[in-house]
Amino acid sequence: MLPGPGSKALPPAEPREPVPSFPSSPSLKDSPQRWWLAALLTLGMVLCYAQRGTLSVAAPFMMKERNLSPASMGILLSAFFWSYSFMQVPAGWLVDRVGVKRAYAAGFAFWSLAASATGFARRLAELAALRVALGVGQAVAFPASASTVAHSFPDRQRGVVTAFYLSGVRVGQALVGGVGAIVIAAYGYERFFLASGLLPMLWLVPWMLFWATWERRGVSRGQDPAASAKQGASFADSLALLRHRSVLGIFLGFFAFDYAWFVYVNWLPSYLVLERRFTPAEMGFYSSVPYVAMSLVILLSGLLSDGLIRRGYAETTVRKGLISAGLLVACLIVPAGLVEDRVLAVWLMTASLCGLGIAAPNTWTLTQAVCAKSIVGAVSGIQNFGGNVGGIIAPALTGYIAERTHSFALALSITGAVLVAGVLSYVLLISKRIDG
Repeated sequence: MLPGPGSKALPPAEPREPVPSFPSSPSLKDSPQRWWLAALLTLGMVLCYAQRGTLSVAAPFMMKERNLSPASMGILLSAFFWSYSFMQVPAGWLVDRVGVKRAYAAGFAFWSLAASATGFARRLAELAALRVALGVGQAVAFPASASTVAHSFPDRQRGVVTAFYLSGVRVGQALVGGVGAIVIAAYGYERFFLASGLLPMLWLVPWMLFWATWERRGVSRGQDPAASAKQGASFADSLALLRHRSVLGIFLGFFAFDYAWFVYVNWLPSYLVLERRFTPAEMGFYSSVPYVAMSLVILLSGLLSDGLIRRGYAETTVRKGLISAGLLVACLIVPAGLVEDRVLAVWLMTASLCGLGIAAPNTWTLTQAVCAKSIVGAVSGIQNFGGNVGGIIAPALTGYIAERTHSFALALSITGAVLVAGVLSYVLLISKRIDG
């Protein structure tokens, strides 16, 4: 049985000077104003993913004007993940060391400046360097969000708050796709990049003001001793957490989740056109409906998990159960690749994505449930690193198999096998609390 909200996860730390950058007090957990913080986390994720998607929207215009080849644009689009993936663990460590207020603000400002400069870079190397810089800055977003939820919200509300900011991911993707092309056509992609980089920095004002208000009320002096005790933890100590059986389960399980997610993100439109012979108009409709359904399921899953926990069910059991059920539903990607009816294939894929939606908020809240608060940032970074390793492998392997076999069926079946392995990782490996 995991310790309850009032129990001590770690022995009392030696007294040390409080760190005002990481507010975490029962007064904040009990205050209705914590929902303003949830709104800030959600808006931050909307802006994060909108800025991440700017190059994808501007790509056709830049390729035409600058005579960039598809291969060159492919390098630019992938450059973001070079740094984003491998900066997850350092970013999580930074969040635990200096606190969410300063870590998130610094990362947000850094990636926004990189985004604003992208339209003015002329050489391929300059563009690639700015995309790498964007990845470095945005690496902090998920560890900071997860750590904020762990410290500033009651355990019974983790699911719904996480669902809110995860829904921001989909809103950000939709926002930049829907508005970006119109802005570029009217003002050019240089101004589009400049505005998309600088205007979101207004988010920093309420973010800093919110924490400043709570610090003046003495929130930092009520800081969780476990959070203070880890302020001096080294990066090597944080990386060594991967040796813990439960951390390994989190890493492998989220690898499976993101493997399937990136198969859909990168290949669903092409699959519908190349394999199922949908027209471009049909492809636009059938490739958007599944994500809308998934977004709704994410919110419902967050509400359901929190409701079950309020009724007295063990948090770890609830979240592992919903993750496992969701990943098993996501295995419908296998029959989706085998059935002959193309509309049935789309609905099976929609159900599969809804399965990922069931799992999504619980993958992050499970990490918060089994970790001491002082290491939530570090373990969340390890989790997202595992997911992005899956994101690196999935698109390339899927494309290679489709080219060699002239079909996506085998690639989708392999995705199903990876999902089953993810279920086993969550069920069999995550069993003990992680105290650092």
